[in-house]
Amino acid sequence: MWIIGCDFHARYQQIAALDLETGEMVERRLNHEEGGKETEGFYAALPRGARIRMEATGPALWFERLLQRNGHQLWVGNAAAIRASVVRKQKTDTRDARHLLDLLLSNRFPRIWVPSAAERDLRPLLLHRHKLVAWRTPVRNQLSALARSQGVLPRTRFWTRAGRAQLEAVPLDRWASRRRQDLFGMVDQLDPQIQELTRQIEDQAQGRPAAVALMAEPGVGPVVSLAFLLTLGTAQRFRRGKQVVSYLGLNPTEHSSGGVQRFGPISKQGNRMMRWLLVEAAWVAARRDPELGRVYRRLAFRHGRKVAQVAVARKLAVKLYWRLRESEKQSSAPPAPMQGSSDTPLVNAVGSRS
Repeated sequence: MWIIGCDFHARYQQIAALDLETGEMVERRLNHEEGGKETEGFYAALPRGARIRMEATGPALWFERLLQRNGHQLWVGNAAAIRASVVRKQKTDTRDARHLLDLLLSNRFPRIWVPSAAERDLRPLLLHRHKLVAWRTPVRNQLSALARSQGVLPRTRFWTRAGRAQLEAVPLDRWASRRRQDLFGMVDQLDPQIQELTRQIEDQAQGRPAAVALMAEPGVGPVVSLAFLLTLGTAQRFRRGKQVVSYLGLNPTEHSSGGVQRFGPISKQGNRMMRWLLVEAAWVAARRDPELGRVYRRLAFRHGRKVAQVAVARKLAVKLYWRLRESEKQSSAPPAPMQGSSDTPLVNAVGSRS
């Protein structure tokens, strides 16, 4: 059986391969150019069941599919942990591949969780909607700035029907009018796309009992619930809420020594889109959830609204984690036997309920 340490790059990969049966060692660079023919030929020639280990990098779905077609096994490792285990300062592709192979041989490879193919197929849906919303926001802000420059301060926002009619009725100079027309055209182009993606997300969320359970939390809708579910995968990966907070990058950085404790801003080491969605949902949750509302008002008075909003997002993430745990526990529990059934012993029925 072959075991391979793979230092993966966009245009090539450096491998260090070892045959455990014969002791043969191979170090080679495989190019990804010309459709990856060299890489595909190498892995197709290997006996099925080879174990390939690489560190987390950018999307490499084509490489994963290639290994699946040829019956090989791929593990992805924590890039930070892999680099931290290197003692020497020298860094080359060959050394990196050898180091991955050494971690595998010594049973120290820091494997990380990888979502399923179906989950990864849904993630672009959320990301695409997130990016379109991010593009639409500055366009709306420009319309607001244009209106303020003309002294127009409506009671509604300019992307509502009444606010738009009021801004369109304002007489403008030639190029200001052209700018208004183009900005409204951008909004008209983005709105239908965002609405279509939102409907798709709602359908996907309604079809998942875990996402429906998350939507019971005040301030959480289909987008946040589905994104949280696809980001965590399963709540069983984490033993407590603090680990979820750290995974999402909402935990404060810390530099404590000599009995002095110092905290800094949040680490921002997790999924950026999920963190942004939680912070946005925190505004609504603070208004609808009395507990989170008290936390927000107390921290806003002491440290400001931004700090309070992030703190509410952190608590909201923990509440969603526990809801997900309860949902998974209920879905995995065996169904209780029907009461009064003559063919079910009483001791089994009591044991099932307990």
